[in-house]
Amino acid sequence: MSDPILEVEDLQVRFGTKRGVAEVVNGISYDLHPGETLAIVGESGSGKSVGVLALMGLLPEPPASISGSIRFRREELLGVSPKTWRSIRGKGMAMIFQDPMTSLNPVRTVGYQLIEPMTIHLGLDGSAARVRAIELLDLVGIPSPDARFSDYPHQLSGGMRQRVMIAMGLACDPDVLIADEATTALDVTTQAQITELVADLQQRIGMAVIWITHDLGVVASIADRVHVMYGGLFMERAQVDGLYAAPRHPYTEGLLGSLPMPGVERPEKLVTIPGLPPDPVAMPAGCPFAPRCTYADGDRCEQTVPPATAMGPGHDVACHYPLGANA
Repeated sequence: MSDPILEVEDLQVRFGTKRGVAEVVNGISYDLHPGETLAIVGESGSGKSVGVLALMGLLPEPPASISGSIRFRREELLGVSPKTWRSIRGKGMAMIFQDPMTSLNPVRTVGYQLIEPMTIHLGLDGSAARVRAIELLDLVGIPSPDARFSDYPHQLSGGMRQRVMIAMGLACDPDVLIADEATTALDVTTQAQITELVADLQQRIGMAVIWITHDLGVVASIADRVHVMYGGLFMERAQVDGLYAAPRHPYTEGLLGSLPMPGVERPEKLVTIPGLPPDPVAMPAGCPFAPRCTYADGDRCEQTVPPATAMGPGHDVACHYPLGANA
């Protein structure tokens, strides 16, 4: 396997609030190789989006406090100048944001926002950048792309704005694409078209992808590896087939159990995980999932954070009592 293009080690993100320090990301580590798709899954509030915003240098310090290590092509990014970040964002690493209405500039046309990164990072002149921008709008399924090029974000539907964000993420053929709920606002057919487009780019230019989603069905079809995140930590990390075949963490089991499966007999109601995610200002002393876990065993789970334990090749779990460990 080639050297990793992105290496994250013990990444921690804290925010100062009036109530105290919010511990949002609590020491996550992973790497990403060219052409690979890594999915990070988990419910809202688990720290997924904040973790990748830190990768992009988009968390202002303060209020954020970021520690650990982020290395892109072996270069440490934490602590670099804003100019260095700007040179990397767009061409080195690009991000498709979750909410296009607040991510697009309301006083600039769609075309202007697509052209700007291409002129900066690819050195295209205005006419060449316009041609490429219209091609990208067509690729992501926007009808009459030449007309939409001159529209403002408020003139487009939510789904079309999301497609514009995807086109912007792909504009400079980045080495790493971070997709934060990139297909949430799209219909199933368009979701498939977008995932196929991303997969084609991966094959063509060796682009690596971090796909953040709640949709475990999408993950099954596109990811090579899956990291399950909860309470700012990775609860389980595995190859996608191994995770779906034999989840080892109770939280992963709960997520998969809540999915409707065609052709599989289920109880009348889908399984739900009781309780709520932990308050980042008052994180539990032990396993963050312990208050909601049906397998939790008193003081050990409540007082001690479980270390990551290898369960097989490429598969580890942070649990004192991993599922199937005694099978």
